[in-house]
Amino acid sequence: MDSKVYPDAASALAGTLSDGMTVMSGGFGLCGIPEKLIVALRDSGVRNLTVIGNNVGCDEHGMWLVLANGQIKKVLASYVGENKILEQLYMKGEIEIEFNPQGTLAERIRAGGAGIPAFYTRTGVGTAVAEGKEVRQFNGKNYVMETGLTADVSLVKAWKADTEGNLVYRKTARNFNPMIATAGRLTVAEVEVLVEPGQIDPDQIHTPGIYVDRIVVGKNYEKHIERLTTRPRAAAGVKS
Repeated sequence: MDSKVYPDAASALAGTLSDGMTVMSGGFGLCGIPEKLIVALRDSGVRNLTVIGNNVGCDEHGMWLVLANGQIKKVLASYVGENKILEQLYMKGEIEIEFNPQGTLAERIRAGGAGIPAFYTRTGVGTAVAEGKEVRQFNGKNYVMETGLTADVSLVKAWKADTEGNLVYRKTARNFNPMIATAGRLTVAEVEVLVEPGQIDPDQIHTPGIYVDRIVVGKNYEKHIERLTTRPRAAAGVKS
C-alpha cells in the first residue's frame, strides 16, 4: 500500500482540487483548524468553492485567506461574526451563505459521514431556518427535516497521528474535526506529531485511519486569539 504521508501541504492536496468543488474544514474558531492545508488551498487557485465548517476564519487567519482571495462562492456555517470580508461580500450579494444552528450543522455533517441522507430536529421550527423545508409531527411536536452533508475533500487538524491515519485530537479541536473527517470523499489530515502504528493506545484514537487518505505534518504553529478580552489592571497597592 502506498504511504499516506506526504512531505508538505501542497503535495497532500495535489490532484484532489478542482473549481466548483465542496470543501469541509475542521476546527472551532481558530482552534484546531488545518491552517497549513488552508494556505495550500489558497495557493492552489481553485475557485467557485463551496466551503462547509463552523466558521470562515477571521481577519488574516484560517479560511479567511481563501475567502479574501476570491475563491469561495458559497458558505455553510454556524458563526460568521469575526469576518468583515464575508459580511461585505454577503451584503453586496457576491457570496451565498447558508446559516445553520451550530448543533444542526454538526449533526448534518455527522449524518453525511454516517450515510444518513436526512434527519428531523426541533431546532429551527417556526423560524427562518425552517423555511422551504419539510416539517413533520412526532409525538405531538413539530420537527424540521435537515439533510446530511458531504464534501469532495475534508481538511482536518489533529494533534497526533500514526502513519496509518489514526488520529488523536486535543481538547477543543475535537469540535467538528472528528465528524468532518468522516464526511469527505477524500480526507486530508494535518498533524503535529506523527508516530508509527501501534504507538497510539487504541482507546485514545478519535478518528480511525480508515477515514483518512492523506497525512501531512505541520510545523511552527502559533496560537492566535480571535478576540482578546481583558479587564483593567488594578492600580498599584489597590486590591482588585
